[in-house]
Amino acid sequence: MTQSMTALGLIETIGVPALIAAADAAAKTADVRVMTFEKADAGLITVYIVGDVASVRAAVEAGGEEARRVGKLVGTHVIPRPDLSVSAMLESIWRKNAPAESKLADDEAAADEAAELSGTEGGESAEALAKLSLQQLRELARTTPGFPLNASGINTAAKAELIRLLTEKKD
Repeated sequence: MTQSMTALGLIETIGVPALIAAADAAAKTADVRVMTFEKADAGLITVYIVGDVASVRAAVEAGGEEARRVGKLVGTHVIPRPDLSVSAMLESIWRKNAPAESKLADDEAAADEAAELSGTEGGESAEALAKLSLQQLRELARTTPGFPLNASGINTAAKAELIRLLTEKKD
């Protein structure tokens, strides 16, 4: 998601009805993706919206108006081209808040990839691994028994390093 996020929009409301109305209006107004929401104290809830800058601006404006109409709007904000560290922080929030079904599907996909790759030969394995995204490689490393890096090492390892370690693991 980091690569495709060109703008981040936030709509903060008090209460769920205003938040749902805001998210619905935002999603219907422009080509954006409503990623997740986050609850804070006293009924404050923020919804995160991503897409291109113009679409996010239009979506946040429409969502804010709808939240104001339905309930209480606390505030809105659009961040064009957020820094990579902000994107990484948000991805961890989105992963944490992802529905259990989505997490289960991701785990099953990683297990399927691991099963497919374990049946390949050394050279083919490196080619197959090179076709995976960095995120897929990291998930594969996390699910590989006895992988030599801990979670922090996996999260910071470069693609080439993960491919090398996964290939060595198979030999």
